[in-house]
Amino acid sequence: MRRTSAWVGWALCLCASLAANAQDYPEDDEMILDLIREDGTQPETGTEPAAEFLRCNKAAWRMPGKYLVILRQGTHGSHVQRTIRRLRAKAARRSYLLEILQTYSGALKGFLVKMSSDVLHLAVKLPHVHYIEEDSSIFAQSVPWNLQRLLQPRGGTSENGTYQPPNDGAMAEVYLMDGSVQTSHREVEGRVLITDFNDVPEEDGVRVHRQVSHASLCDGHGTHMAGVVSGLDSGVARGADVNLVRVLNCQGKGTVSGALAGLEYIRATLLARPVEAVVVLLPFIGGFSRSLNTACRDMVANGAVVIAAAGNYRDDACLYSPASEPEVITVGAVNSADQLMSQGAGGTNFGRCVDFFAPGDDIVSASSDCITCFTSRSGTSQAAAHAAGIAAVILSSSQNMSPVHVLQTMLHHSISNTINLLSLSETHYLTTPNLVAAMPPTNRTNGELLCRSVWSEKSGVASADRAVSRCRLGEEMLGCSSYTPDGVRVGESIAINGERMECVAYNGPGGKGVYAVARCCAIGGLRCQVHASPKPGQDAECIDPQHHLTGCTSWSTTKTLSDSRPHHGDRRRCIVKNGVASHAVCCHAPALQCLLMENTSADKEQVEVSCPSGWTLTDCSAVSQDSSILGPVAKGNSCRVHGATTGAGGAAGIAVCCRFILYQISP
Repeated sequence: MRRTSAWVGWALCLCASLAANAQDYPEDDEMILDLIREDGTQPETGTEPAAEFLRCNKAAWRMPGKYLVILRQGTHGSHVQRTIRRLRAKAARRSYLLEILQTYSGALKGFLVKMSSDVLHLAVKLPHVHYIEEDSSIFAQSVPWNLQRLLQPRGGTSENGTYQPPNDGAMAEVYLMDGSVQTSHREVEGRVLITDFNDVPEEDGVRVHRQVSHASLCDGHGTHMAGVVSGLDSGVARGADVNLVRVLNCQGKGTVSGALAGLEYIRATLLARPVEAVVVLLPFIGGFSRSLNTACRDMVANGAVVIAAAGNYRDDACLYSPASEPEVITVGAVNSADQLMSQGAGGTNFGRCVDFFAPGDDIVSASSDCITCFTSRSGTSQAAAHAAGIAAVILSSSQNMSPVHVLQTMLHHSISNTINLLSLSETHYLTTPNLVAAMPPTNRTNGELLCRSVWSEKSGVASADRAVSRCRLGEEMLGCSSYTPDGVRVGESIAINGERMECVAYNGPGGKGVYAVARCCAIGGLRCQVHASPKPGQDAECIDPQHHLTGCTSWSTTKTLSDSRPHHGDRRRCIVKNGVASHAVCCHAPALQCLLMENTSADKEQVEVSCPSGWTLTDCSAVSQDSSILGPVAKGNSCRVHGATTGAGGAAGIAVCCRFILYQISP
């Protein structure tokens, strides 16, 4: 039996900070802000400012009356209960009622409180409170039922017996944050553990209550997800154990607060029972939430591979959580032709916050209609489930692999340049990765240098505006470049923030904004340093003879940029002209080798130079005599130079290519 069904809430909210001088908010926002402004009391400590108040700017996803009170970083856990007692006392003195629903003591210190908006002006002035975020909804990311009924199912059959991954993923554990799962289904029987965690809101509306009396509607999304991850015939990692953490109700709706509690439950479980290979699958989306992103970032920092759906709104994934968190692996959806999934009025999200795409259209997996039923569903939830299965297979081959190395491995083995991105805007066309996930080969080589490009958001248009791009924890920045859509830029530099490098790009006078593009690489034992040119016009140079030059930056003190040129040889340096400052990225690791590849053209608007097979692109540079280039762009293992015009002086693309020598063969 095969039946197609899908359900989801269809809405969008973007969370915004409501400052005391904000304008043009709805009346209920103005009421809250007026209370905060007009209240005569001051924060209880003389040094701390009043906390920020955050909420969604679209009413459809808001949950008025429920608020996350988050304490400042470094606050001791005991301050949570102390803050609760203070708030209770202040509310009682003014005859306000409140109810503490949940406390958080993991990545975030704070609590969820049910109270009227009248109490907010008291809460924002409590000691140690960093911000207060109104709770909001999150949604399972299958295509909505009302849009899906307009589509004709394309069919699809299980190819049982032909799917042979490198392993079955049995060495990894997957935590699925979803709704219910029909554990008796033949696809997932014995593979899914229903945990005792359950934090979901009540269903909305009389009609829905009638619908959910049919149990299959309640179990549909979660059962399908579990089947895609580890189903007997439809699963990607058929030996992986799935632990269900229920955060979505029968409508596929949950809350940010419930998702935080679920992540905290997983964190506590892993602390009590450590597991080397853990994948956390988040097949839902919400409006941008600082709290949800922070909790996901902490989960990755503690060793879990966290994978999220990009969203089904045909929009920029950076506007949503947890998809916007840089440490999360965010997955968009493609169809069987490797093109962007498009369903009715919606479709896969895209943009720089998406790491890659995976199959997400017309996916056949377990149906909760009966224990032998299958159904087809579409959405970025399904795409994220495919990625979670691939991650489980990768981790089962190497359980001590870090989350960022899992990402780099998935990117390295993805299929490139098959997606037609021309329908996207110029910004999203540039920044959206043209990669479709694929299973790594059985005998993949360890010790490869794996690199990816990380784009910043576009800077402002003022001459002093800049853009910043950063690598993930566990990666080294081997190169840094800048790109502008109009050719007006003054270059880029590398800054050190704490112990991490930042690629900083600078907009030029009259420019329309600039992007910073960091080249981020991962391999064990790689150590990099940054050396600045002594002053503008002098070369930046690698001092240690054991270090290799992997990248150069250029920043001009004049209005016209003249890019630096990497040079390998007795002196590994970045060659610059008068008025140009540079940074040289110099890296060392055993058996590291680097070389330069260059291609010059006098009459083409685009110049491309590629690294040889077995070598990895670490830096992409461009040189133009008439400063007509828009900037170099690293695409896969190639360096492309785009010209604003067919400049008479021509342009050169320069690629720095590096590799590790894994085996020494005697003659």
